[in-house]
Amino acid sequence: MSGKVKGYLILIGLVVISWGIFKVLTPHNFGSPRNLLSYFEASLLAAVGAVGFYFVMVMGMFDFSIGANIMLSAIVGCVFATRFGLGYFGLIVGAIVTGMIVGLLNGFFYVKLRIPSMIVTTGLALIYESVANYIAGGVEQTLPSNLRAFGQMPGNLILAVIAFVIAYLLLNYTKIGTYTYAIGSNEFVAKNMGINVNLYKVLAFIISGAFLGIMAVLTISYGSSMVAVTGMASMSRNFVPTMGCFFGVAFKKYGMPLPAIIIGEFVINIIFFGFIALGAPTAIQDVITGLALLIVVTLTTKVTKGEIVK
Repeated sequence: MSGKVKGYLILIGLVVISWGIFKVLTPHNFGSPRNLLSYFEASLLAAVGAVGFYFVMVMGMFDFSIGANIMLSAIVGCVFATRFGLGYFGLIVGAIVTGMIVGLLNGFFYVKLRIPSMIVTTGLALIYESVANYIAGGVEQTLPSNLRAFGQMPGNLILAVIAFVIAYLLLNYTKIGTYTYAIGSNEFVAKNMGINVNLYKVLAFIISGAFLGIMAVLTISYGSSMVAVTGMASMSRNFVPTMGCFFGVAFKKYGMPLPAIIIGEFVINIIFFGFIALGAPTAIQDVITGLALLIVVTLTTKVTKGEIVK
C-alpha cells in the first residue's frame, strides 16, 4: 500500500469515526447530508489560511499573529470595498495585500531581531490589533449583502479551490517549495547549499499572509462583519487554522500535506459542530478538541531513533 493511499484511508477513517460518534449521541440534529455540507463550507475558511501557514510551520517557525492578520485584512478589505466604492476588487485586493504586508513585517522582524518567531509575532499582533481598531474607528465593519458572494456556495468554493491550487503549485513546482522543504529538513545543510535562508523565511511569511488575506475575505463574507478587538483577543482566531496545519505537518510523510489540511479542517469542524449539537459548554469543547488533536498527531507522527524534532 502506497503512503498516499494509507494517508487518505486514515483521514477518511477519522471523518467517518468523528461523524459516527456524534451521530449516535445526537442523531436528530447532527450529521445529515445538508449539515455535512454546512460543516464543509465552514471548514473551507480555516483550510485556506492553514495551507498558507503551512509554508511557515514546515520551516519550524510559528505565527501568533494569524488572528490579528485576518481581522486587519478583513477590515481593510471591507473599507476598500465600501468606503472607497471598489466593490469586490477592493475587498479581495485590499485583504490580500494587507495580509502580505503583515507577513512581510513578521518575516522582516523575525530575521532581523533573531528572536523566536512566537515572541516576534505575539508583539506584532498587538500592533496589528491597534491598527485595525484605528481603521475601524471602534465601529463594527459590515459587508453589504451585495458583496457577500464569497460567503456561500459556489463563490466560497471557487475562491478556496483557486487558493488550494496555487498552494499546490508553489509547493511542488517552484523553487520556493523546494527550498521551503530543504530549510525545514535541515537549515544548516540548506545554507551550505547556497540557499538564502533568511530570504525564503521572509517569503514564507509573505505567502502565509496572502493566504490569510484570502481567508479574511471568506471570513467576513461568511459572517458579514468584523469587529476590531484589542488585548490579544484576536488570538482566538489562531486556533483552528493552526490545528489544520498540524494535520499537514503530521501527514507530510505520506506526501499529502495539503489534502490532509483540507480534510483535517473538515474533521475539526465535525467535532466542533458535534459538541454544539450536544449542547456542551465551550470550555469543554476546547478541552476535548485539543485532546483529540494531540491523539491524532501522536498516532500519525512516529519519530525514529536518532531523529531530531524541530
